[in-house]
Amino acid sequence: MFFLCVTCFKKRKDMTTVNYRELWNDENTQIRERYDLAMERIAQIPSEERIAEPFRDYFAVLAHFAGQIEELARLQLREELEGYSLEELKAFNHVLYEEVLPEHYEESYANPAYAVEKLGEELGTILSAFYAQFREAIVFAYECRLTDITILAETLIEIYNLFEEGVPHEKAVRDVLYWFFSDYTDVTLTYRIREQLDPSLSFARDIIMESDLSDLRYLYRFGEYISDAELKIAGFLNTLPEETIEKMASTYTEGYRKGFEVMGRDLSRKKTVAIRYELGFERMIRSAIRQFSEMGLETILYRSASWSVTKNPNRKIGYHGTPANRQYDYDHRYDSAIYLDKAFKERKLAVLRTAYETYRREAGWFAGPAVVETFGEDGFCPVNCPQAYKLGEKQEELTIAYANESMQVLNDYIPGDETSFTIIAFPVPAIGADFEQIFAETIRINTLDYEVYKEIQQHIIDVLDQAKQVHVTGRNGNETDIRVSLHTLSDPSKQTNFENCVADVNIPLGEVFTSPILAGTTGLLHVSQVYLGDIQFKNLRIRFEDGKVAEYSCDNFENPEEGHQLIRQQILKNHDTLPMGEFAIGTNTTAYAMAQKFGIVEKLPILIAEKMGPHFAVGDTCYSWSEDSPMYNPDGREVIARDNEISILRKEDVSKAYFGCHLDITIPYSELGDITAVCEDGRELPVIREGRFVVAGTEELNRALDEE
Repeated sequence: MFFLCVTCFKKRKDMTTVNYRELWNDENTQIRERYDLAMERIAQIPSEERIAEPFRDYFAVLAHFAGQIEELARLQLREELEGYSLEELKAFNHVLYEEVLPEHYEESYANPAYAVEKLGEELGTILSAFYAQFREAIVFAYECRLTDITILAETLIEIYNLFEEGVPHEKAVRDVLYWFFSDYTDVTLTYRIREQLDPSLSFARDIIMESDLSDLRYLYRFGEYISDAELKIAGFLNTLPEETIEKMASTYTEGYRKGFEVMGRDLSRKKTVAIRYELGFERMIRSAIRQFSEMGLETILYRSASWSVTKNPNRKIGYHGTPANRQYDYDHRYDSAIYLDKAFKERKLAVLRTAYETYRREAGWFAGPAVVETFGEDGFCPVNCPQAYKLGEKQEELTIAYANESMQVLNDYIPGDETSFTIIAFPVPAIGADFEQIFAETIRINTLDYEVYKEIQQHIIDVLDQAKQVHVTGRNGNETDIRVSLHTLSDPSKQTNFENCVADVNIPLGEVFTSPILAGTTGLLHVSQVYLGDIQFKNLRIRFEDGKVAEYSCDNFENPEEGHQLIRQQILKNHDTLPMGEFAIGTNTTAYAMAQKFGIVEKLPILIAEKMGPHFAVGDTCYSWSEDSPMYNPDGREVIARDNEISILRKEDVSKAYFGCHLDITIPYSELGDITAVCEDGRELPVIREGRFVVAGTEELNRALDEE
């Protein structure tokens, strides 16, 4: 269907080489015979007539794609891609990803709906899922990982052989894929753990540190789909003075260092930090790598997961480009339904523990992630494809159980009370014509005065610490009416319920937050529209009873049940319910004013949006896995609200204490009515009235709001 033409490309050796070919040299030599045999056999498929249509076309298309992968791997191993021009690399990249781009997806076997239409209901979905997994061979070819390509190719041959004997039952194909994913978990999952911990896997770091970043050809070395977005942001960063780049990077790296300092953790005991970012920001990332090195930290950069068994269905974790087609990713997010059962879950856990044991030393070095997010792309409104895989009820239970048990394994090797993190966000050109102004404003927001906000937020905390509950209401059509219960302070002179959060792990600064008591935390949370991840939720309503989600709905679909399922999958992460893990009041009115000025409120990421009003998180508390580590505010008082009635269960049965998720939902100031501290004796102390701060000492926060 789509062919990769490489004969037209000219060879020009003028790009810096990297050392990943040598890294895989021994393994590739050992697998080479199997690789060659598999590719030779697949090359014969298009000319054969051993199986009937419509399946013959499916296998012919896959065989042609395998030929593209073989050619790509050969070019990469010989370093020939390094001689191509920018236009040649664009064409090359487009052909590799062309089939799943929106304009071609409707007629691609990667689309479950099309596959079912052409191949039938019984086999269409499973063959589409395998097709999607096979397409990940693109990144394996770029990284010269012939073993990964070989095991995919051999599985293609095994499935093809089934059809040579007649059209098989779906179960026969499913059995092949079940044992494929199960048998090779010790390869795929073990490598995933290694690449998250081992700095010697320097594929991306070498590209960033050794390339001429003014020559945008470097972007095509990563093996990701490269859109105009990556080219534009990389080109824009090249126009910025070095001083600005250093400022961006130092805000990020210094926030990371401060996180250890604030939490009283010893960064000097650590040796590595993992940078997660979106392609295009390499100039800033290069500066960050150097700055982390000055702190004594070597940088790890790993790609977002490629194998079904290691993917997170809700987000990409690791470096990545703009998705070629977000609907394609959405359609295949639950392809694990093919093989997920109790036996697989137990095997995956066993492999996980063995992998961490293998890399125990590297795990001990690991300090935690440093994340760069972006914002400005149009929100994604998914279409539910009936032909795509969905998890069954038992599979959802197994997914949740694995998440809980795998977190226990992770905490055994990388204790949560020994690590930290930081997150920062920047806009991309898709945000609109005001991009450059918005970028400059974002840098300003990311570097607001720590000391000023520390003092202002302390005034708010002093009022809130007198309360038994906090009452939050909406306005301007917002139906929010919720009461949040707070812990009792036995010694208010030494204790506090709210953390004074300034610029460290969460950049920009600007919030006070707590882990509420669940009992008595009751009411409705409503937001007219909010972006959570890539998905825009319309009229999101969540009702809490005693701190747990009891009812929920949104207006994304005509059928309310589809909206219900979207919330369950994307917000509740397939749990029947989740507790309120956090209540916070965002104080960054400067960010809100900027968003209003440029009309981008709905495009801001959670990281910034959570600072622009009160927010409520569903899932674990902010202190999950480190509740027993004391936490102190700048004024010396201990934050005692680190647990709730669920997280405290860790002392009896850790499997009942955590959910492995934490998602913030913010009410913007424009929809916010009042926030009132309700005291034990019935007194009501206003914090916000009609969306404006009224606590003495917080007047400065209203200036930005009054300038809207």
